Amino acid sequence: MQMKRRDFIGQSLAGAGGLLLGPTFLAAAEAQPQHFDPYETVRLGQTKLKTSRVCLGTGMRGGNRQSNHTRMGKEKFEALIKGSYERGVRAFDLADMYGTHPYVVPALQGIPRDRYQIITKIWWRPGGIPEPERLDADVLVPRFLKELRTDYIGLVLLHCVESTKWPSELRKQMDLLAQLKDTGVIRAHGVSCHSLPALQAAVPEPWVDSVHARINPYGTRMDGPAEKVAPVLQQLCKAGKGVVGMKIIGEGAFRNDEEKKNNSIRYVLGLGCVDVLNVGCETVAEVEDLAARVRLVEKKAV
Repeated sequence: MQMKRRDFIGQSLAGAGGLLLGPTFLAAAEAQPQHFDPYETVRLGQTKLKTSRVCLGTGMRGGNRQSNHTRMGKEKFEALIKGSYERGVRAFDLADMYGTHPYVVPALQGIPRDRYQIITKIWWRPGGIPEPERLDADVLVPRFLKELRTDYIGLVLLHCVESTKWPSELRKQMDLLAQLKDTGVIRAHGVSCHSLPALQAAVPEPWVDSVHARINPYGTRMDGPAEKVAPVLQQLCKAGKGVVGMKIIGEGAFRNDEEKKNNSIRYVLGLGCVDVLNVGCETVAEVEDLAARVRLVEKKAV
């Protein structure tokens, strides 16, 4: 490609400046504070999944295959998905319980499938979805693929685990998901945790590739106080698990509190163990606001 004249001049001046001012100037430039990029490509633990630091959640007030996102209607929801992608979001967090499977791929029509990650969750507990039956993962995942209009899913989670014994209680589903991973139908598997004991049980479990965990500095909509949850997230990170942070904005509780939003984002990024921020933004303006606040956080504070 031909270099534009102004770009050539700018690069030439930058090179000349470096030569004239020497290594002291360059060192000073490198010493400038580095800030987090909300759309930076990050790796999810030791998996092969790479995505943006910010993920669009779709489960605000979710249940019975509805959420605030589905209730806004197809046109508005798909516009939110497309607008989020256009700004740099490369991960979309869905669930059977939310009813959000049919929206992402149509909203991103024409965009190569490998440009974004889809995360979804299996609801295995009583209630939560209309039908009483709880089918196995090898039946559910093929249905998910049809609803999603895709031939693979990046990450599939067992939704809302609370028991400390979940690795034994859900072993059948875990084994089925492992088989699906072996075939390439899914790329990684894990759990969405809703209790501190369940979170702790995920640390030594080799099956776990990634964990969704609720985290903010205020303990709002969390599994315990931040000072107890954060060390477990750091243990998960050290064990090579991906960590996706949920409830960063307290499930909307901090939506109108500027100080709490800034403090929470700074705190979560400062832990140094949360790969992805999963926030259920309901407008493109909220996506932009989240991104702007992420950019305020200095990496050197980590």
